[in-house]
Amino acid sequence: MTVRGLLLGAVLAVTALGTGLGGAVIAQADGTQTATLNSRLSGDLTVHDPVITREGDTYYVFSTIGRYVGIKTSQDLQHWTDSGSVFAEIPAWAKKAIPGTHGIWAPDISYVNGEYRLYYSVSTFGSNRSAIGLATNATLDPKARNYRWKDHGLVVMSTKDSDFNAIDPNLIVDAQGRQWLALGSFWSGIKLFRLDPQTGKPAPGAEPYSIARRLVPAGAPDPIEAPFIFRHDGWYYLLTSFDYCCKGVNSTYYTVVSRSRKITGPYRGKDGSEAMMGGGTIFLRADLQEQQRFRGPGHAGVFTDTDGTTYVVYHAYDKQADGAPKLRIAPIRWGADGWPVAEY
Repeated sequence: MTVRGLLLGAVLAVTALGTGLGGAVIAQADGTQTATLNSRLSGDLTVHDPVITREGDTYYVFSTIGRYVGIKTSQDLQHWTDSGSVFAEIPAWAKKAIPGTHGIWAPDISYVNGEYRLYYSVSTFGSNRSAIGLATNATLDPKARNYRWKDHGLVVMSTKDSDFNAIDPNLIVDAQGRQWLALGSFWSGIKLFRLDPQTGKPAPGAEPYSIARRLVPAGAPDPIEAPFIFRHDGWYYLLTSFDYCCKGVNSTYYTVVSRSRKITGPYRGKDGSEAMMGGGTIFLRADLQEQQRFRGPGHAGVFTDTDGTTYVVYHAYDKQADGAPKLRIAPIRWGADGWPVAEY
Protein backbone atom coordinates (compact mmCIF):
# COMPACT_ATOMS: atom_id res chain seq x y z
CA MET A 1 0.00 0.00 0.00
CA THR A 2 1.28 3.50 -0.76
CA VAL A 3 1.83 6.17 1.89
CA ARG A 4 -1.17 8.05 0.50
CA GLY A 5 -3.24 4.86 0.84
CA LEU A 6 -2.09 4.48 4.41
CA LEU A 7 -3.07 8.09 5.10
CA LEU A 8 -6.60 7.44 3.83
CA GLY A 9 -6.79 4.31 5.99
CA ALA A 10 -5.64 6.24 9.02
CA VAL A 11 -8.31 8.89 8.46
CA LEU A 12 -11.06 6.25 8.19
CA ALA A 13 -9.83 4.43 11.29
CA VAL A 14 -9.68 7.56 13.42
CA THR A 15 -13.07 8.70 12.15
CA ALA A 16 -14.49 5.43 13.45
CA LEU A 17 -12.96 6.09 16.87
CA GLY A 18 -14.28 9.64 16.98
CA THR A 19 -10.97 11.13 18.15
CA GLY A 20 -8.18 12.98 16.40
CA LEU A 21 -5.13 15.17 16.79
CA GLY A 22 -7.21 17.78 18.54
CA GLY A 23 -9.30 15.22 20.42
CA ALA A 24 -9.52 15.51 24.20
CA VAL A 25 -10.02 11.84 25.05
CA ILE A 26 -8.65 8.40 24.23
CA ALA A 27 -10.98 5.42 24.25
CA GLN A 28 -9.61 2.57 26.39
CA ALA A 29 -10.13 -1.14 25.81
CA ASP A 30 -12.52 -1.33 28.79
CA GLY A 31 -14.72 1.42 27.35
CA THR A 32 -13.49 4.19 29.65
CA GLN A 33 -12.07 7.43 28.31
CA THR A 34 -9.05 9.37 29.50
CA ALA A 35 -7.95 12.93 28.72
CA THR A 36 -4.98 13.15 26.36
CA LEU A 37 -1.78 14.87 27.41
CA ASN A 38 -2.23 17.27 24.50
CA SER A 39 -5.59 18.39 25.90
CA ARG A 40 -3.88 19.30 29.21
CA LEU A 41 -1.03 21.39 27.80
CA SER A 42 -1.06 25.04 28.89
CA GLY A 43 1.12 28.11 29.19
CA ASP A 44 3.50 29.32 26.49
CA LEU A 45 3.09 26.63 23.82
CA THR A 46 4.39 28.49 20.75
CA VAL A 47 7.21 26.39 19.32
CA HIS A 48 8.49 25.14 15.97
CA ASP A 49 10.71 22.08 15.40
CA PRO A 50 10.67 21.10 19.10
CA VAL A 51 12.88 18.58 20.90
CA ILE A 52 12.55 17.63 24.55
CA THR A 53 14.72 16.34 27.38
CA ARG A 54 14.73 16.28 31.17
CA GLU A 55 17.31 17.20 33.79
CA GLY A 56 16.37 16.66 37.43
CA ASP A 57 12.77 17.72 37.98
CA THR A 58 12.60 20.03 34.95
CA TYR A 59 11.61 19.29 31.37
CA TYR A 60 13.22 21.39 28.63
CA VAL A 61 11.92 21.99 25.11
CA PHE A 62 14.28 23.58 22.60
CA SER A 63 12.86 24.93 19.34
CA THR A 64 13.26 27.29 16.41
CA ILE A 65 10.88 29.77 18.04
CA GLY A 66 12.90 32.39 19.87
CA ARG A 67 15.15 33.16 16.87
CA TYR A 68 18.31 31.92 18.61
CA VAL A 69 17.01 28.53 19.84
CA GLY A 70 14.17 29.20 22.25
CA ILE A 71 13.81 27.31 25.52
CA LYS A 72 10.54 26.34 27.23
CA THR A 73 10.49 24.65 30.66
CA SER A 74 7.98 22.67 32.69
CA GLN A 75 7.87 20.86 36.04
CA ASP A 76 5.00 18.55 35.12
CA LEU A 77 5.18 18.14 31.31
CA GLN A 78 1.90 20.05 31.06
CA HIS A 79 2.33 23.73 31.93
CA TRP A 80 5.10 25.43 29.93
CA THR A 81 6.98 28.68 30.51
CA ASP A 82 9.26 30.66 28.22
CA SER A 83 12.82 30.47 29.57
CA GLY A 84 14.85 32.51 27.12
CA SER A 85 17.24 31.37 24.41
CA VAL A 86 20.48 29.45 24.06
CA PHE A 87 22.27 32.15 22.06
CA ALA A 88 22.27 35.93 22.37
CA GLU A 89 23.10 36.20 18.66
CA ILE A 90 24.04 34.08 15.66
CA PRO A 91 27.63 32.82 16.04
CA ALA A 92 30.12 34.75 13.90
CA TRP A 93 31.26 31.65 12.02
CA ALA A 94 27.66 30.94 10.99
CA LYS A 95 26.99 34.45 9.69
CA LYS A 96 30.15 34.21 7.60
CA ALA A 97 29.36 30.73 6.29
CA ILE A 98 25.70 31.47 5.47
CA PRO A 99 25.32 35.08 4.30
CA GLY A 100 21.84 36.46 4.82
CA THR A 101 20.86 34.13 7.64
CA HIS A 102 18.61 35.70 10.28
CA GLY A 103 18.02 32.93 12.77
CA ILE A 104 18.91 29.50 14.10
CA TRP A 105 16.66 26.57 13.22
CA ALA A 106 15.73 23.04 14.19
CA PRO A 107 17.83 22.20 17.26
CA ASP A 108 18.52 18.72 18.62
CA ILE A 109 19.39 17.96 22.27
CA SER A 110 21.14 14.89 23.69
CA TYR A 111 23.13 13.96 26.78
CA VAL A 112 26.31 12.09 25.80
CA ASN A 113 29.86 11.82 27.16
CA GLY A 114 28.85 13.68 30.32
CA GLU A 115 27.55 16.78 28.56
CA TYR A 116 24.50 18.13 26.77
CA ARG A 117 25.04 18.45 23.03
CA LEU A 118 22.85 20.86 21.12
CA TYR A 119 23.10 20.63 17.34
CA TYR A 120 21.51 23.48 15.40
CA SER A 121 20.89 24.60 11.82
CA VAL A 122 21.74 27.83 10.01
CA SER A 123 20.32 28.48 6.53
CA THR A 124 18.07 30.69 4.44
CA PHE A 125 14.65 29.57 3.31
CA GLY A 126 14.66 27.48 0.12
CA SER A 127 18.45 27.25 -0.15
CA ASN A 128 20.80 24.33 0.50
CA ARG A 129 23.69 26.59 1.39
CA SER A 130 23.27 25.49 4.98
CA ALA A 131 25.30 24.53 8.02
CA ILE A 132 24.92 22.57 11.23
CA GLY A 133 26.72 23.75 14.35
CA LEU A 134 27.28 22.30 17.82
CA ALA A 135 27.07 23.83 21.28
CA THR A 136 27.60 22.03 24.59
CA ASN A 137 26.77 22.61 28.24
CA ALA A 138 27.45 20.71 31.45
CA THR A 139 23.89 21.44 32.65
CA LEU A 140 20.60 22.85 31.43
CA ASP A 141 19.86 24.62 34.72
CA PRO A 142 20.58 28.35 34.24
CA LYS A 143 20.91 28.76 38.02
CA ALA A 144 23.80 26.30 38.20
CA ARG A 145 27.31 27.74 38.60
CA ASN A 146 28.62 25.71 35.66
CA TYR A 147 25.83 26.68 33.25
CA ARG A 148 27.48 27.96 30.09
CA TRP A 149 26.84 27.19 26.44
CA LYS A 150 30.10 26.68 24.56
CA ASP A 151 29.90 26.86 20.79
CA HIS A 152 32.09 24.43 18.83
CA GLY A 153 31.38 25.83 15.37
CA LEU A 154 30.77 24.00 12.13
CA VAL A 155 29.82 20.31 12.05
CA VAL A 156 28.50 19.75 8.50
CA MET A 157 27.95 22.21 5.65
CA SER A 158 26.18 21.92 2.30
CA THR A 159 26.42 24.22 -0.71
CA LYS A 160 24.61 24.65 -4.02
CA ASP A 161 26.86 21.90 -5.39
CA SER A 162 25.82 19.40 -2.69
CA ASP A 163 23.11 16.81 -3.21
CA PHE A 164 21.74 17.35 0.32
CA ASN A 165 20.71 20.15 2.67
CA ALA A 166 22.54 20.36 6.01
CA ILE A 167 19.69 21.22 8.35
CA ASP A 168 17.46 19.31 10.80
CA PRO A 169 20.19 17.44 12.73
CA ASN A 170 19.54 14.50 15.05
CA LEU A 171 22.15 12.63 17.12
CA ILE A 172 21.67 8.89 17.65
CA VAL A 173 23.87 6.46 19.58
CA ASP A 174 23.63 2.95 18.14
CA ALA A 175 23.56 -0.38 19.99
CA GLN A 176 27.37 -0.58 19.78
CA GLY A 177 27.82 2.88 21.30
CA ARG A 178 28.78 4.55 18.02
CA GLN A 179 27.50 8.08 17.41
CA TRP A 180 25.75 9.20 14.23
CA LEU A 181 24.13 12.38 12.95
CA ALA A 182 21.01 12.17 10.79
CA LEU A 183 20.12 15.29 8.83
CA GLY A 184 18.46 16.52 5.71
CA SER A 185 15.70 18.52 4.13
CA PHE A 186 14.48 18.19 0.55
CA TRP A 187 17.18 17.84 -2.19
CA SER A 188 18.08 14.11 -2.26
CA GLY A 189 16.57 13.36 1.15
CA ILE A 190 17.88 12.15 4.50
CA LYS A 191 21.58 11.48 5.17
CA LEU A 192 23.46 9.80 8.02
CA PHE A 193 27.02 10.71 9.06
CA ARG A 194 29.25 8.67 11.40
CA LEU A 195 30.66 10.93 14.15
CA ASP A 196 33.88 11.10 16.09
CA PRO A 197 32.52 10.65 19.65
CA GLN A 198 35.12 12.99 21.12
CA THR A 199 34.41 15.97 18.87
CA GLY A 200 30.78 15.27 17.93
CA LYS A 201 31.76 15.99 14.33
CA PRO A 202 32.29 13.73 11.31
CA ALA A 203 35.78 12.39 10.80
CA PRO A 204 37.59 14.08 7.88
CA GLY A 205 36.42 12.59 4.61
CA ALA A 206 33.45 10.77 6.14
CA GLU A 207 30.87 9.99 3.47
CA PRO A 208 27.15 10.09 4.30
CA TYR A 209 24.74 7.19 3.97
CA SER A 210 21.44 7.88 2.19
CA ILE A 211 18.59 6.43 4.26
CA ALA A 212 15.31 8.02 3.05
CA ARG A 213 13.92 10.14 0.24
CA ARG A 214 10.77 10.84 -1.77
CA LEU A 215 10.19 9.75 -5.35
CA VAL A 216 9.49 12.88 -7.39
CA PRO A 217 9.88 13.88 -11.06
CA ALA A 218 13.29 15.16 -12.08
CA GLY A 219 13.72 18.77 -11.03
CA ALA A 220 10.79 18.74 -8.60
CA PRO A 221 11.20 19.37 -4.84
CA ASP A 222 11.87 16.33 -2.65
CA PRO A 223 9.55 17.04 0.30
CA ILE A 224 11.05 15.00 3.13
CA GLU A 225 12.90 16.37 6.15
CA ALA A 226 13.32 16.42 9.93
CA PRO A 227 14.76 12.93 10.61
CA PHE A 228 14.71 11.51 14.12
CA ILE A 229 16.03 8.00 14.88
CA PHE A 230 15.34 6.10 18.10
CA ARG A 231 15.85 2.51 19.25
CA HIS A 232 13.35 -0.04 20.55
CA ASP A 233 13.53 -3.81 20.94
CA GLY A 234 16.39 -4.31 18.50
CA TRP A 235 15.02 -1.96 15.83
CA TYR A 236 15.98 1.52 14.72
CA TYR A 237 12.88 3.64 14.05
CA LEU A 238 13.13 6.60 11.70
CA LEU A 239 10.62 9.47 11.85
CA THR A 240 10.50 11.88 8.93
CA SER A 241 8.19 14.74 7.93
CA PHE A 242 6.59 14.61 4.48
CA ASP A 243 5.28 17.50 2.39
CA TYR A 244 5.27 21.16 3.46
CA CYS A 245 5.59 23.04 6.75
CA CYS A 246 5.57 26.74 7.53
CA LYS A 247 2.29 27.68 5.83
CA GLY A 248 0.17 28.01 8.97
CA VAL A 249 -3.14 26.16 8.72
CA ASN A 250 -2.38 25.49 5.05
CA SER A 251 0.64 23.38 5.98
CA THR A 252 0.48 19.83 4.61
CA TYR A 253 3.10 18.28 6.92
CA TYR A 254 2.57 14.78 8.27
CA THR A 255 4.92 12.33 9.99
CA VAL A 256 5.97 8.93 8.69
CA VAL A 257 7.77 6.08 10.50
CA SER A 258 9.96 3.31 9.08
CA ARG A 259 12.38 0.90 10.74
CA SER A 260 15.53 -1.13 10.19
CA ARG A 261 17.67 -3.67 12.07
CA LYS A 262 20.73 -1.63 11.07
CA ILE A 263 21.12 2.08 11.72
CA THR A 264 22.31 2.59 8.15
CA GLY A 265 19.19 0.92 6.73
CA PRO A 266 17.40 -0.18 4.70
CA TYR A 267 14.38 1.37 6.47
CA ARG A 268 10.92 0.07 5.61
CA GLY A 269 7.34 0.83 6.57
CA LYS A 270 4.90 -1.63 8.11
CA ASP A 271 3.85 -2.77 4.63
CA GLY A 272 7.45 -3.34 3.54
CA SER A 273 7.65 -0.13 1.49
CA GLU A 274 11.21 1.21 1.30
CA ALA A 275 12.10 4.60 2.78
CA MET A 276 14.53 5.14 -0.11
CA MET A 277 11.59 4.72 -2.47
CA GLY A 278 9.30 7.18 -0.70
CA GLY A 279 7.75 4.55 1.58
CA GLY A 280 6.83 4.42 5.25
CA THR A 281 3.82 4.24 7.56
CA ILE A 282 1.75 7.20 8.75
CA PHE A 283 2.54 8.08 12.37
CA LEU A 284 1.07 11.58 12.86
CA ARG A 285 -1.53 13.06 10.52
CA ALA A 286 -3.56 16.23 10.25
CA ASP A 287 -6.66 16.78 12.38
CA LEU A 288 -10.04 15.46 11.26
CA GLN A 289 -11.74 17.66 8.70
CA GLU A 290 -14.73 18.25 10.99
CA GLN A 291 -12.44 19.63 13.69
CA GLN A 292 -9.85 21.41 11.56
CA ARG A 293 -7.96 22.89 14.47
CA PHE A 294 -4.42 21.46 14.47
CA ARG A 295 -2.83 21.13 11.05
CA GLY A 296 0.48 19.88 9.67
CA PRO A 297 1.86 17.78 12.55
CA GLY A 298 5.57 17.36 12.04
CA HIS A 299 9.23 17.75 12.95
CA ALA A 300 8.76 15.04 15.55
CA GLY A 301 11.26 14.01 18.22
CA VAL A 302 11.18 11.23 20.79
CA PHE A 303 12.00 11.27 24.51
CA THR A 304 11.90 8.55 27.17
CA ASP A 305 11.17 9.78 30.71
CA THR A 306 12.64 8.45 33.94
CA ASP A 307 9.56 6.25 34.51
CA GLY A 308 10.11 4.53 31.15
CA THR A 309 7.29 6.30 29.31
CA THR A 310 8.25 7.30 25.78
CA TYR A 311 6.78 10.48 24.27
CA VAL A 312 6.73 12.04 20.84
CA VAL A 313 7.01 15.83 20.74
CA TYR A 314 6.10 17.80 17.62
CA HIS A 315 4.49 21.01 16.42
CA ALA A 316 1.15 21.53 14.71
CA TYR A 317 -0.48 24.72 13.41
CA ASP A 318 -3.40 25.95 15.52
CA LYS A 319 -6.34 27.34 13.58
CA GLN A 320 -7.71 28.89 16.76
CA ALA A 321 -4.49 30.93 17.10
CA ASP A 322 -4.19 32.27 13.52
CA GLY A 323 -2.12 29.25 12.48
CA ALA A 324 0.61 29.66 15.11
CA PRO A 325 2.79 26.55 15.60
CA LYS A 326 2.01 24.94 18.94
CA LEU A 327 3.70 22.36 21.13
CA ARG A 328 2.15 18.88 21.05
CA ILE A 329 3.24 15.93 23.18
CA ALA A 330 1.84 12.40 23.07
CA PRO A 331 2.77 9.15 24.84
CA ILE A 332 3.84 6.32 22.57
CA ARG A 333 2.50 2.80 23.09
CA TRP A 334 3.75 -0.24 21.24
CA GLY A 335 1.31 -2.31 19.23
CA ALA A 336 1.30 -6.09 19.21
CA ASP A 337 2.98 -5.87 15.80
CA GLY A 338 5.93 -3.99 17.31
CA TRP A 339 5.10 -0.62 15.74
CA PRO A 340 4.73 2.64 17.68
CA VAL A 341 1.33 4.31 18.10
CA ALA A 342 1.04 7.92 19.27
CA GLU A 343 -1.78 8.46 21.78
CA TYR A 344 -2.62 11.97 20.65
